[in-house]
Amino acid sequence: MRTVLLATCLLLPSSLTVAADAIDPARIVSAATGDWDKDDASDLVLLVAPVEAGGESNAVYLYLTNDVGRLVLRSLIPDKVWGQFDVYGQAPSVNALPNGSIQVTSHNDAIGRNRWEQTLTIAYRSSDFVVAGYTYSSYDTLDLDNTMRCDFNVLSGKGTANGKPIRAKGATILLKDWSDEIGQRACDAK
Repeated sequence: MRTVLLATCLLLPSSLTVAADAIDPARIVSAATGDWDKDDASDLVLLVAPVEAGGESNAVYLYLTNDVGRLVLRSLIPDKVWGQFDVYGQAPSVNALPNGSIQVTSHNDAIGRNRWEQTLTIAYRSSDFVVAGYTYSSYDTLDLDNTMRCDFNVLSGKGTANGKPIRAKGATILLKDWSDEIGQRACDAK
């Protein structure tokens, strides 16, 4: 019985292949192309909304172009980027930077008194996607003196928070392992 189960599992397509085939184009929130792995071929990043609206955040799909020019899903990170495309002021986005990095931005510009914007800078290092930078800004619409601005280089551990230098232990953190609390702790925003 175990042999049959193992053989069946080996014949099934990988979860990355199944996930790539299952994307409904209407769920694509944002997309960008760039050369993530510096091989002079155009790669792709997608932000994809969850199947059902609810507690889950948007997924990040990262594609690299293979040797024959076909885009291949390299990394699928579910429930990673906060935001709602159908709510004004909360739509997340991805952008390609000229140096081959990716910016992933989420924000709340419309609901409640606390407005904020967060940007992750993603880089391709050692055959995986890592968070290289974290930028966060916020303000209180009722208390204009209550603001925060932080720019933190995750790899070096150096940055600034409200114009003052900050320092933390530099680290290589995979995008799949990243949580916003890491950046907020470094910026002392939480």
